[in-house]
Amino acid sequence: MDSKGSSRGNPSLSQYFADDPPSFFDELANKSTSKGNDPSLPTVPNSAPVPTPRSNQKPPQPAPSNLTANTFSGAFKAPEYIENPADGEDDLKVPDYVRNFWEPASSDSVGTRPPLLTTPGIQTPTDLSDLIGEAVHKHLGEAELAQRKILGVDNVTQDERGLRTLISAGCYRSAVNLTGRLLTIYGQGYGRAGQPAKHSPHSLQLWFTRLALLAKLGEFELLQAEAEPFDQLNRPDVYYEFYPEMYNGKTGSIACFSFRLLLAELPIYMGNPHLGLDRLSELYVISNEIKKYFAGREPKDAEQFWWRREIRVLHSIVNCALIMKKFNLIDDIIRGMILESADLSKEERRALYSAWGRIYLQIGDIFGAEQKFAEARRMREINSTPDLRDLVDKGLITVAENDFRGAYAIFQKALHLESGNTMILNNMGVCLLYEGKLKDAIKLFEHAINLNPQNSLNESLLVNLSTLYELESNNSKHRKLNLLRLINKYKPDLNISLEVCLKLQSTN
Repeated sequence: MDSKGSSRGNPSLSQYFADDPPSFFDELANKSTSKGNDPSLPTVPNSAPVPTPRSNQKPPQPAPSNLTANTFSGAFKAPEYIENPADGEDDLKVPDYVRNFWEPASSDSVGTRPPLLTTPGIQTPTDLSDLIGEAVHKHLGEAELAQRKILGVDNVTQDERGLRTLISAGCYRSAVNLTGRLLTIYGQGYGRAGQPAKHSPHSLQLWFTRLALLAKLGEFELLQAEAEPFDQLNRPDVYYEFYPEMYNGKTGSIACFSFRLLLAELPIYMGNPHLGLDRLSELYVISNEIKKYFAGREPKDAEQFWWRREIRVLHSIVNCALIMKKFNLIDDIIRGMILESADLSKEERRALYSAWGRIYLQIGDIFGAEQKFAEARRMREINSTPDLRDLVDKGLITVAENDFRGAYAIFQKALHLESGNTMILNNMGVCLLYEGKLKDAIKLFEHAINLNPQNSLNESLLVNLSTLYELESNNSKHRKLNLLRLINKYKPDLNISLEVCLKLQSTN
């Protein structure tokens, strides 16, 4: 891979658990299907950022590349968590030997030297703290902190059911803490890194869940330290063959495929997309080889099952290539996915054309974007009215043409199709800002939060609203603290720090 230069991004876990064994841990998946997006596509930043205030001057015009949409992303984003484990199941039912098909790496051991094994351990002696609670105590005091009611690790059963409860409630830091307790039972707790340990599907799913949660929370240093012993899951003790007496001749990978994808993406979290691209490319090659192996073999669904995994890796490669600005590679991949994938439905092809157009907008090619959006429209049902995807695509083009009033009207139509969609609300607010209607933009965001605080108090809207407060006034801190009160009441965790969301360290 020959790209030069990189930008550190927030890596996105693309849709984990999408085709792994149905279990409690299959709860890591993307909510995009409920937001008008295609389930086969990873999500991206949903709206343009509000410019950082420097003075009372009119905000600068936004670059078209700021307004991408809900498909591929140049800034990796961690996964959403869903409550219903069935939502993470794959509808292709294949035998375990198909699902776990993976060959252990050949051993380079010389003589009687034992093979290198996987010896993970928790890397922090204490639980992750409640950062929102700490900020509330610091800025609002004990009385306000007493209003905070969230589930802690001691408030749930110390098992998978308790972990499910914490994740469903959005208490991700508490969920990380519970995985630490459960892994300690397996002899892989604090201080056990480097010590021999047996692995099972349950223990490795616990590790995957913990590492994915750390990625979602932005705890990248801890994530890197705890993921390091797993390497690329290529050591013999993470395969069934290593434990013949335990698994009755079962073969293949004990770890789920999503774990491999997470570890391949890990370098991107740490600011090394070149290494991430190399690892993802290797994962793609192996997945493609396994798909070809099952071509024409029984069971018939095996080839398509591995084709879906191959597509998941390609999505991650596109996201990584966006960070590296490898647009020719992106063009080749998406063109190949559309032209060569006979199993894609019309709606999946439409989603890919839409994603392709939004990527063209990122590089400022409005004409190219319009061509791809036109292809997407042609795949819509004949005589059907424009849906959410069409309206968002059209709104993004209109923003790129600096017609913010027209874009606002289009996004408003989209909002009628899905009221409360924060991506659309964010884009409407930014359009109002660039029309010079700062107060109207603030009212729009505040109204959205008051209508649905649980959904609207998300990171992108909070960052934008905090910035608007600073643009409007030199005394914005009290309004930010009111937001903090709402966060204290409705949000167990955020994916980025409050200092970033609310800019509480700002002088105003």
